[in-house]
Amino acid sequence: MGTPDYAEHILKTLIDDKEIEVVAVYTQPDKPFGRKKVMTSPPVKTLACANSIKVYQPKRLRDDEVVEELLKIECDFIVVAAYGQILPKEILNHAPCINLHASILPQYRGASPIQQTLLNGDKQTGVTAMLMDVGLDTGDIIKIEKTDVEHGMMVDELFEKLTTMACGLSVDVLKNFKNYTPLKQNDNMASHCKKITKADGEVGFDDALELYNKYRAFTPWPGIYLASGLKLKKIALQEHESSNEAGKILKIEDGSIVVGCKHGSIRIFSLQAPSKKEVDVISYINGQRLALEDYIS
Repeated sequence: MGTPDYAEHILKTLIDDKEIEVVAVYTQPDKPFGRKKVMTSPPVKTLACANSIKVYQPKRLRDDEVVEELLKIECDFIVVAAYGQILPKEILNHAPCINLHASILPQYRGASPIQQTLLNGDKQTGVTAMLMDVGLDTGDIIKIEKTDVEHGMMVDELFEKLTTMACGLSVDVLKNFKNYTPLKQNDNMASHCKKITKADGEVGFDDALELYNKYRAFTPWPGIYLASGLKLKKIALQEHESSNEAGKILKIEDGSIVVGCKHGSIRIFSLQAPSKKEVDVISYINGQRLALEDYIS
């Protein structure tokens, strides 16, 4: 059970393992995509169909007829990775349901653990194999794989790293399930993360480190942008200790500009004005007739 790229890679790993047979795939319904609203299949469906695996795409997994249909499928395990629907108790009781969650649970239960890791500037993260229950990422922990988060790592890089870890972990847990003793999570240590929306990308020049971490977490989507709609396309953290006037151009050098934040400063390399193409920052400030000590807004 899964929907996006993360789940697709895990599914491919299971398909490629000669000791594992994938008897069915559940994924979200096809959705319109792009400006032309072309109906597009989830990556998991495309991969399953290419391997002649039966695909189910119920709108509501909780519907009685959907549950009845699933209970007819004989299986030893149900592997769940970013599926997007809550599993009802009847399905949880049908076979051990193993979830691959991209955080060190009970930290960052919910929809956006990879982004939250970067937003908080964490130095370590991981993937948790969890025995699912009726709660949201609250089930007993089977095994956790941990990894360091390198300085400046972007969300796509961390996504790729954790996906590779999740693929190996899924096979390990399936093959060695009887050797693991699931441990209850400490709910007192739990934290949660929400689904990312476009509105989350709005930033201001308040705290340079916070702004930079949003850039790491939200590039390419939803991206980061000022209240004016000006998108900050490529930036770097200059430092996070100085005090400055928010948005003030402090330096113009080396094809970039340094902009002050109330706490710290950032270096900007390229920008994109509303309804315009991305341009290098020097071209932008020249076009706007901005100079040293003027303000980006």
